[in-house]
Amino acid sequence: MSSEKISPNEKIVVGLDIGTTKICAIVGKRNEYGKINILGVGKSHSAGVSRGVVVNIEKTVQAIREAIEEAEKHSGIKIEVVHVGIAGEHVRSMQHKGIITLNNPDFEITQSDVNRLHEDMFKIATQPGTEIIHVLPQEYTVDNQSGIIDPIGMSGVRLEGNFHCVTGQTTAANNIYKCVVRAGLEVAELILEPLASSAAVLTEEEKEAGVCLVDIGGGTTDIAVFENNIIRHTAVIPFGGNIVTDDIKHGCKVMKKHAELLKIQYGSALAEAVYEDVVISIPGPRDRSAKEIHKSMLAQVIQSRMEEIMEFVVAEIKNSGYEDKLVAGIVVTGGGSQLQNMKECVEYVTGIDTRIGLPGEHLASGLVDEVNFPMYATGTGLVIMGLEAQELAPVRASGRGESAMQYQRVGAGASGPRISFIDKVKTWFESTLTNTGDFIE
Repeated sequence: MSSEKISPNEKIVVGLDIGTTKICAIVGKRNEYGKINILGVGKSHSAGVSRGVVVNIEKTVQAIREAIEEAEKHSGIKIEVVHVGIAGEHVRSMQHKGIITLNNPDFEITQSDVNRLHEDMFKIATQPGTEIIHVLPQEYTVDNQSGIIDPIGMSGVRLEGNFHCVTGQTTAANNIYKCVVRAGLEVAELILEPLASSAAVLTEEEKEAGVCLVDIGGGTTDIAVFENNIIRHTAVIPFGGNIVTDDIKHGCKVMKKHAELLKIQYGSALAEAVYEDVVISIPGPRDRSAKEIHKSMLAQVIQSRMEEIMEFVVAEIKNSGYEDKLVAGIVVTGGGSQLQNMKECVEYVTGIDTRIGLPGEHLASGLVDEVNFPMYATGTGLVIMGLEAQELAPVRASGRGESAMQYQRVGAGASGPRISFIDKVKTWFESTLTNTGDFIE
């Protein structure tokens, strides 16, 4: 149990990462130096999620309860509200431009004008069955003067904005929300997981210079490109660490549980880096002899799949238009990045300088050693974004002293003055209960 003393007025946030291989709950607060204190961590096996999408409600609910109970035990805090990550191959992104004409008499741009432009983006038409999750600003234009980051206080007649809009499947979000509520929790916000991971492992300098985040999860690989401290591109590749396990299973002809252990204990993402060809003995099925696997062969199987995933990453970087602007290179995180020689494999395929992203830079004390691994990047980032939302919300409510970019950061991590995506999900869920007579135990 955490030894931290908790003040009744302290802001404590719980990030809930519902992944394909694991469900993780992280409890944290911010200290007086702006760093994050990790108070508790809970983890459980995820059996009801496939490629970031819930496929079995009951198994997911049970896994959430197990992770929350463990986090409560470690932190000594009763968990009631969580910030939940959302990902999956259903997530899409697009660029969109909005324009409004100012109607105030002095033609000075105010926070309400920026809010109105932002809210208009949530009204744009999307594909049937999808909703806008996040609206992220790129830049503003005031009376044909472009490249403006914060237009508040400027004089003008027409305000334009370029936005990066992220959409998600409504049913996928509804199922995530349903699982969390049935586990006895309240959802504060659904947050795009690449955004959360970037908050945990990227520095402000990297986001300013230009960087591509590659979060390799169990079912998907999430990509986010930043430049000039603004998110420029997001994408989801429907392959992750689990498909590598399947390749080992079929390529080495072993059981899946043994394939996973081989990947974790002996796996290398670069076959050339295996200097000592160790022979690994794997127990055979009942009444059958053990199977011998060469470490070099294992590395070849893993490298083939990781090269394919990285080729998709390269394609997305080119698609973003920022291929030549990644001064800070690539940052790889997520459970899949923990393979040996992963950094070298990414550099070999992409030709771009790479590092492995750890959330430790933002952590101060508490259970730092337990969470300072790539697999906890998303959960830690959810805590960071949840705390930022709480801290910025009072400023937004007052409508004073807040830049447009700050408003958007709040909008991406908490419900704003608009009807947020999570509000729509809540309304749908409540109406479903009313119409079906269903109830939550």
